Amino acid sequence: MKGKATSFDIAHYAGVSQSTVSRALRNSPLVNDETRRRVHDIAKKLNYKVDKNASNLRTQQSSTLALLLFEDPTSDESQINPFFLAMLGSITRACAKEGYDLLVSFQSASADWQADYEDSHRADGIILLGYGDYIDFQPKFNTLLEQNTKFVCWGASVDNRPDLTISCDNYGGGKLAAEHLLAHSRKDCAFIGDASDHSPEFFARFNGFKDALQQNGITLNERKIANAISTEESGYHATRSLIANNITFNALFAASDLIAIGAIRALKEANINVPKDVAVIGFDNISIASYINPPLTTIEQNTTIAGQMLVENLLKLIRGEQVQSTLLPPRLIARGSS
Repeated sequence: MKGKATSFDIAHYAGVSQSTVSRALRNSPLVNDETRRRVHDIAKKLNYKVDKNASNLRTQQSSTLALLLFEDPTSDESQINPFFLAMLGSITRACAKEGYDLLVSFQSASADWQADYEDSHRADGIILLGYGDYIDFQPKFNTLLEQNTKFVCWGASVDNRPDLTISCDNYGGGKLAAEHLLAHSRKDCAFIGDASDHSPEFFARFNGFKDALQQNGITLNERKIANAISTEESGYHATRSLIANNITFNALFAASDLIAIGAIRALKEANINVPKDVAVIGFDNISIASYINPPLTTIEQNTTIAGQMLVENLLKLIRGEQVQSTLLPPRLIARGSS
């Protein structure tokens, strides 16, 4: 051949129509497996590349997904929860596998996301990671639903639309934490995190923890519940407050790894040994959890599967296919802190 190969050239060699070639290269289920493989093989031999701009004009799609990250208080200037950094890699790989580009944007909750991404054809759908105060964020969900925006979110439940959410079984994770502590004869427990409707994921972890204790005849003392947002500093100050008020405990469940890391620092400063005097469990299994001293016992959320499911479900919504909500099972990672 001379010159650049076209879809008509592939159609000629494959013995099919040009429209069949287009469908096969999009992996359409309307093309049988044998024909699809033959078209892909010929396209590879001819070094054929799909003109994405032309394809997008025809389909009125951008072949791009938008990932919106939201500001979180952090100890550095990134303002990105480190848990989401792990998920970012998984989402990027899942998009590449599906032939989609990923537009990553740092957002404020005040933006008009429908206009910014779908209406402007910058993205075919939106993935939301993080939301801050859930009660403040709910009106934003309602606006997206009213605009028929194609979107999915991690963790936060969208009212009457469970198909839009991928989340971990936070309640079950809280139960795992309690059961682990009880198995090691730790019955005098404290909890640090936001146990309210403002943070539904933390609240579910708290409720799972509390209920598992109650099922074993133990009541979680309200004085041993300290409020904290998901930062090391917040966990540090919440734990110092418990210690300063002479509140004793031999086990501490933190609603996130960052809170747990701050708690361990406060316990060490008070000459309270971890885990001899107080066993500590976090939640998330962020990368640094295994490197602190002592290594942190934690409840793992599977970021690899979570990222894949967010992309898969969003693409199903874009294609008008049926989508079901997914509740991912948590896993206890036992380390030196407990």
